[in-house]
Amino acid sequence: MLKPENRGRCFGSSRRLFLKSSAAWLGAATAGSLAVGRSVHAAGSDTLKVGLVGCGGRGTGAAVQALMADEGARLVAMADAFPERLAGSLARLTKMRPKQVAVDEDHRFVGFDAYRKLLAAGVDVVLLATPPHFRPMHLAACVAAGKHVFAEKPVAVDAAGVRAVLDATEEASRKKLSIVSGLCRRYDPALQATIERIHDGAAGQIVALEVLRLTGNVSKQFDRQPQWTEMEHQMRNWYFFTWLSGDHNVEQHVHELDVAAWAMQGEMPVKAWGTGGRQARTDPKYGHIFDHHAVVYEYANGTRLYACTRQQVGSSRKRTDLIFGTKGRCDLRACQFEGHDGKASWHYEGPKGNKFEIEHQELFGSIRSGRPINNGRYMAEATMMALLGRMVTYTGQEITWDQALNSKEVLAPEKYAWDAKPPILPDEDGRYPVAIPGVTQFR
Repeated sequence: MLKPENRGRCFGSSRRLFLKSSAAWLGAATAGSLAVGRSVHAAGSDTLKVGLVGCGGRGTGAAVQALMADEGARLVAMADAFPERLAGSLARLTKMRPKQVAVDEDHRFVGFDAYRKLLAAGVDVVLLATPPHFRPMHLAACVAAGKHVFAEKPVAVDAAGVRAVLDATEEASRKKLSIVSGLCRRYDPALQATIERIHDGAAGQIVALEVLRLTGNVSKQFDRQPQWTEMEHQMRNWYFFTWLSGDHNVEQHVHELDVAAWAMQGEMPVKAWGTGGRQARTDPKYGHIFDHHAVVYEYANGTRLYACTRQQVGSSRKRTDLIFGTKGRCDLRACQFEGHDGKASWHYEGPKGNKFEIEHQELFGSIRSGRPINNGRYMAEATMMALLGRMVTYTGQEITWDQALNSKEVLAPEKYAWDAKPPILPDEDGRYPVAIPGVTQFR
């Protein structure tokens, strides 16, 4: 069996879509028993107080999943940059899990510093689901405060953030705190069994990997309002700004890159090169991120990972995760092996589960059992792989892993306030500067 820190699951539907179908799953099992840190929390009796930081669709979905995973969990505090988003999330959660939601007015926190107030509100577990830019500072604050964490993917938008996450991860290990990642595919029983066979040599030596995530637009765009500052406009449209989302190859494609890293047993590539651009989604209302990235990652032994992601409306859609080995091919989405003759030699037929339940059951079970799970390293490394990919597509240069990890680039404003200037500003025509391969410099 795979170690707990390597477990994961994902079935393709988003955490937001979960909210539309979760009524059928309201009887989810309670997980685990025993202790949280120094105190005892017997499953179904003692309360685990949960705080939600980031109340959008993803955060609301994570909160429902957390409450379903443990009947003794209670949502007692919420934090978001925007009051109406917090209010809408609270209304939905109260309707869906009325017996487990008790967020008093003085436990509803709004603004850039809302997470600090939430950490002081007596919570045991924190769900982090803000735009990725904030993940490193929020995770570090949670660990410093002695809180267990569910951290949505990705966990940073620059290498400095990845380094900070790795530091927080080590501190969490010292404090015996659980960190469970939103890289949900690690919690898929079928994929676990398939990866285990790969690690046992069923495909032979891996010579190549292919991961594709070809979609249309995946995030709603909000038209600029006259009363908004530039900071508010970008915060409301965070997905389309690199400093907030990391670009879509980081925010979305990290799932596929993480599976590839898992198949490679955590080995990181030594270098990468690639191409990318902004060809179809050119309107400045979509900020300045690219709409396609294609990257080749090379490993020390010459194995190559071919990774491509595209968000262009009207284009064909496809998702693949393929492993090519000396003994045959493995389709990680179908969870089956094929010989060189193309015939299936093995297909997973064991028990199945749901990613939304399993990752949270594992988190709460680890807390109640006093056996922490720490997904911090692999969630940081998968994020770093995605960042390396962005670095090579933005610059057009070949970049090594060590160069990328030690990058001096910091994507952050001078201060966090609604009247502060974001790291990127529009020109007089309202257009944002877009990276140009061959011109944009690696930092």
